[in-house]
Amino acid sequence: MQPKYWNKGKIHLSNKDKVLKKIIDQFSNQSLQLNDNSFHALINSIIGQQISVSAANSMKKKLFVLKRNITPRTIKNIKKNDLKKCGLSKQKILYINNIADFFLQNKEFVNQLNKVNDLEIREKLIEIKGIGNWTVDMFLIFTHGSSNIFPSGDLGFVKAISKHYKKDLPLNDKFLSTLFKRWSPYSSMATWYLWRSLDPIPVSY
Repeated sequence: MQPKYWNKGKIHLSNKDKVLKKIIDQFSNQSLQLNDNSFHALINSIIGQQISVSAANSMKKKLFVLKRNITPRTIKNIKKNDLKKCGLSKQKILYINNIADFFLQNKEFVNQLNKVNDLEIREKLIEIKGIGNWTVDMFLIFTHGSSNIFPSGDLGFVKAISKHYKKDLPLNDKFLSTLFKRWSPYSSMATWYLWRSLDPIPVSY
């Protein structure tokens, strides 16, 4: 599902940023796709940590054929060896199990996720061992549908800015702040287009 803000965001970003306008025009028929399954989205983010989009997609496919319905309860019943065969490290297996435990123990919060604001989600999810600000950023962009996330800790995002805006790494905080102000309230969308410009496969979580 395409975010509700997408069409307005395209107009806003195209008017505000010539560099982004070129990228938007290049991928005009594509968009970020929201994942309405919060549990799957967090698992996908854990899988995607520090690996390429294609490698992450391969692992996801292997994982999601292990069981017909991957839920917090069913993931607990999958043998660790089977998870390892999907390409998952011990650490990622632990983190996925931590997320499953959280979902089983916090059902009221999980059921209210679509009504909770970004800050509350960040504060709650960050309690799960294995989830940091990057994972929360991905969740807010790809599941919660937050329009103004600026994931400055994401390597691909930073590389794309460096490439398209012809800026040396590490990027200057002042320049990043300028971009955030220019793109607001559609930084999530700008981020997606910058990712898209680098990778042959659209990013999804």
